[in-house]
Amino acid sequence: MAQWIKYRGFQKLLLWMPGLAALVNYQKSYLNYDFRAGLSVAAVSLPVSIAYAELTGVGAIAGLYSTILPLIAYALFGSSKQLIVGPDTATCAVVAAVVIPLSANDPILRWQLVIVLTIMIGLWCLIAGKLRLGALADLLSRPILIGLLNGISITIIIDQIAKVCGFKYDYANFFERLISLPMKILEIHIGTLIISLLTLAILISLKKYKPRYPAPLVAVIILTLLSWIIGFDKFGIHIIGQLNNEVIPFSSWANFDASLMRELVVPSLNIAVICFISMMITVRSFAAKNNYDTDADTEFKALGIANIVAGLSNGFVVSGTSSRTAVNDVNGGKTQLVSIIAAGVITLVVLFLLSPLQFIPSAVLGIILIYSSWSLIDLKTIKRFFKLNREAFYLSSCTLVAVLLIGIIPGMALSVLLGLLLFLRRVFRPSDQLLGVDADGRIHSLGNKVQPIDNVIMYRFNSTLTYFNIAYFKKRIINIVDESSDHVNYVIVDAIPCFTYQDVSVLMGIDELVHSLKARNTILILAGRRKTIKRWFKEMSIYLDESYIEFTYDLYFALRMVQSKEHMSDLSDDDD
Repeated sequence: MAQWIKYRGFQKLLLWMPGLAALVNYQKSYLNYDFRAGLSVAAVSLPVSIAYAELTGVGAIAGLYSTILPLIAYALFGSSKQLIVGPDTATCAVVAAVVIPLSANDPILRWQLVIVLTIMIGLWCLIAGKLRLGALADLLSRPILIGLLNGISITIIIDQIAKVCGFKYDYANFFERLISLPMKILEIHIGTLIISLLTLAILISLKKYKPRYPAPLVAVIILTLLSWIIGFDKFGIHIIGQLNNEVIPFSSWANFDASLMRELVVPSLNIAVICFISMMITVRSFAAKNNYDTDADTEFKALGIANIVAGLSNGFVVSGTSSRTAVNDVNGGKTQLVSIIAAGVITLVVLFLLSPLQFIPSAVLGIILIYSSWSLIDLKTIKRFFKLNREAFYLSSCTLVAVLLIGIIPGMALSVLLGLLLFLRRVFRPSDQLLGVDADGRIHSLGNKVQPIDNVIMYRFNSTLTYFNIAYFKKRIINIVDESSDHVNYVIVDAIPCFTYQDVSVLMGIDELVHSLKARNTILILAGRRKTIKRWFKEMSIYLDESYIEFTYDLYFALRMVQSKEHMSDLSDDDD
């Protein structure tokens, strides 16, 4: 192995595959921790993967396919030592919202659409990683993400209530289903409800008394054994039925309507962004907790490869899963080997233990989904936003209501649009401050202990100046000068936060501002980036009236210059 490591081509491969590099330099002392964590991750992944397959609308076997190769792929290409990838609540709900209307109740077409959508998501992620768009992790703000997860979780809970109670909805929309629930009481199947309540009791009891146990797996094993012994299907309790290592026949792809792929382009892009952002929150959280570094662009590529192999292996969309990553962390998992061990265990189940899985009651999977979704509901944070930041509160609340009112995909698109509009509003009309000097001569925002300087205005504009806010910038300064009770001799602008790049509209706007201030006998001083800003004006051939504009190195230098000029002016007046 040492000879291979010295080989230049292998070194490049290790740079491209961070997980492989960690496995090559593996410490044997980690093996016991990783093996235990791998078994625990597999134990949790098995039942929830089958449940998410049911949620997505494809066969249960697809859930297991979605956890094997993606786990291995991420273990090799990902930069996080602990992240566990797999199906998760939010993405599976979004995928279902996309493909079910397009499939026209054709299960083969639905599975094909899921596979195509998954591969498209993977390709988007690879492209984004190649273009180094890891900064997209910050596109969905925390308020939007919290509102989105709350909306999706509530939608899933209402949707799964029918499964755990043994009836079917007559409507597809959330509010129509919610309103119709009281009228469905007489249709509840008592046997199914008993199984659901028993499953819920097992999950809650294990979480309270044995939190380290894989509660979903224990619940599935107990109820599957009861189903096999008693024969739940004889009593009208729905079970998932016969499973085998089926894949979509290759011949069926000849009849696939390729025009449907156009309907998947925009949703696949949206889902790719959601998968990546939710994954990066988990990646960064556990990396910070355990003191190691990750790379957002590498994560984008790893997520892309994981989804492509998921699609090619007849699985569906995967993302970073916070619950299974937490299981890994609690059990002491140290490296990416945990994912490989978990994938190996699940492979053994697919090869040798599929037959017992047919007795799993569908209500058990519904309860697992409700239980998982309930843990994602975080209305307390939205309430806290109301006290801390009203804008964050309104954004999060609008996202939640939009998801419930108009659906997951439109609601998600609306929330992103709202976030971008709020960002643009901040750039168009950013906050600003008037500055002054305290008793020690330090510059701060005006306040009780910070006083303005006579005949001088110090101004800070809290955004980059660009073509769509330069007019507002000029208007603010002119208004402040005109509203001043004393004549303003100097306007000192903190140039560092607002002059960040060369924009001809901004530079011409400064020229116009100088002329406006000249009419008021006021001199403009740009404090900061002195050489750079002067060069910009020269390159753009904009010639300023040098009698009414000055360039200084910083605010303190500008203040000293103004005080010196004021002092010289006072001496001149005394001589007269």
